[in-house]
Formats: sequence, structure tokens, C-alpha cells
Amino acid sequence: MKFELPVYREPDFTREPMASSPDAEFRPVETAGTAPEGYHGTTIFPEYVKVKGQWRLLKESRMDCAVVLRDDDELEVVEFRRLKAGDKVLVGREEDGSRGILVHVDGFRTSDTIREPFAFRTGRSRETSFSKDYDFLYELLRYERDHGYIVWVLGPAVVFDSDSRNGFVSLIEKGYVDAVLAGNAMATHDLEAAIYRTALGQDIYSQVPIAKGHYHHIDVINRARKYKSLRDFVEGENIDTGIVQACIRKDIPLVLAGSIRDDGPLPDVIADAYEAQDRMRDQTRKATTLICLATQLHTIASGNMTPSYIVHEGRVRPVFIFTVDISEFVVNKLQDRGSLSVISIVTNIQDFVVHLRNNV
Repeated sequence: MKFELPVYREPDFTREPMASSPDAEFRPVETAGTAPEGYHGTTIFPEYVKVKGQWRLLKESRMDCAVVLRDDDELEVVEFRRLKAGDKVLVGREEDGSRGILVHVDGFRTSDTIREPFAFRTGRSRETSFSKDYDFLYELLRYERDHGYIVWVLGPAVVFDSDSRNGFVSLIEKGYVDAVLAGNAMATHDLEAAIYRTALGQDIYSQVPIAKGHYHHIDVINRARKYKSLRDFVEGENIDTGIVQACIRKDIPLVLAGSIRDDGPLPDVIADAYEAQDRMRDQTRKATTLICLATQLHTIASGNMTPSYIVHEGRVRPVFIFTVDISEFVVNKLQDRGSLSVISIVTNIQDFVVHLRNNV
């Protein structure tokens, strides 16, 4: 099965109400960080705004943001906290094209699926068969390696097992990883595995607790904090296994967003939540595929920054979002937050990574 991108179908702007729609309305920001009343909030879908008689597609969009018209007539999707006094912000809640705003939900829709009024097992659960999803993902990754930008969101469970940890390094080596978003824990336990061959004090192969192993992750952090950066730590300690060193060696962006519960943290972990959000968005705005593994909060954060489409290599194409976890609650949580285009897979994360390593 050779992967082919779905064809995007633009709206027909010659039809009503788009044909006779007025230009969209913009109002100035009076208080920095506060949008004017009646602002338009962006969605995950392709959106068009009519400016000077022309329908314009929003680029590099994300959910729950404002749209600012710049002096050069460019449209920019902006977080509310970034709004400045005087910014001209799109207003209007009608999204059907009648007032200069169109949310286009059917751009990638096909008629492949037969929709019955009553059917069993329409949700995503541990009883779902994911064989088709795996086959699709294998072909997608092969395509994206050459044509896209693959962003991974990793929880620490990926490095708790030697096979999945090695498997993900293999994906990096083969070119299937363009950026990694994670937290202090993933990086800490990956480095712990490199130095002690444990994660949270357990052997990463046998899962047997090691004597005084509960010190290992803190020892790693304490040792690393003597260095200015993780690159310096990896090079200074001659660390040659694991995900962190592979990202550093291959110059793959590794964005580590800190949290309240962090120990240490490691060098390069971003303590400021909004700086972390900005650094994550630098990667998600380029993403053509986003794959989130075993981390609920990072998954929701990344998913909410990632639209269902991107303008890439001169064409509008879908952004494929996968969320993978052993918990049904976690994989469905992103859909509950509005990211309706996500593909959920319920499985053990170690098995998932090894399956990918063996099939791409």
C-alpha cells in the first residue's frame, strides 16, 4: 500500500453566502492581552477570512487564538497573551461565510465510510482492532520521512523498557524523528538508563529494583547540573546510548517543558510555562505528523497547539495526529479537548515503539 496524501478541496467561493459576503470586520485591541468584544476564536480546521474582497486561508493556525490583521494585510494567528494595544483583531462568530469568516470542516472529507444509524464499537477502546491504524502509520512515516516534519511527544514510559528505548533511538537513526517534545522525567530516566541501566531504580530490562536505585534519577540530575547544558553533560560524561544523546548528536530539537513536580530539574528544562509553550509551538507549527506517547498533559498541550491542516510545500495538506496510551481515558482526552482529527491507539507503549521499529 503506497501512501498518498488526501486531496484538499477548497470551498466554492462563488456560492452563497460567500459570493456576496462583506469583508471581515476587525477591531483594535484597547488593553494589551485582551481581545475586543465579539472576537473570533480559531479552531483546528482550515479557516478563511475575507480581506479586501479576497478570501484568505489562515496559515500556521492553532486552536483558541485570535486573528490579527497586520499592516501589510497579512493575517496572523496569535495567542491572546501576545495581543498588543492597537492590534486589529478579527471579530465575528458567524462561521458560515456570511460575514467574511468561513470555517471549512469538509476539506479532507471523503465518502469512504458507510454511516449506519446504529452500529457497534464506533469508539476507540481496548477492544478496537488497530491493525489498519498500524499499517497506515507505517506508510505515513515512510512518506513523512522524505516529505514532512514528524514531531513526537514522549512520556517517560518510553524509556522504562530497554527495547522501546532502543527502538526509539532506531527511529531517530532512520530519519523518522524531526523533533521531540517531552518533560524533565523522560530525559532524566533516559540518562539514568544510560549511566545506571535503570529507570526509577529498576533495571530497564529485568524490571528488578536495584539496591538504593531510588537515588539514581536524583544522582543523574545532580551530576548533570554541574554542566551548562545537556549537550555538555552528554559529551563530558561520554554518554553514548539513549534518546537524549541521539537527539543531540543528530541535532534534533529536544524541547523539555518543566512542571511543578520536577526534581532538579536537568539543564535545558524550561521552567517558564509560556516560554515552554512558545518553544513547543515552534515545532508544532511545522508538524505534518504529531505522535504522542504515554503522556496525558503534554499530549493535550501539544494537540491543542496543532491544527488539522498545514500549508506545506505549496499545498494544503492534513496534519496527522496520533495519541497512544494503555489508558482509554488518556487517548480519548485529546478528543474531548476539541482535537477531533486525532487517531487514538490503546496499547502498551513499549510494544507500540517496538512494532514501529520492526516495520519501518
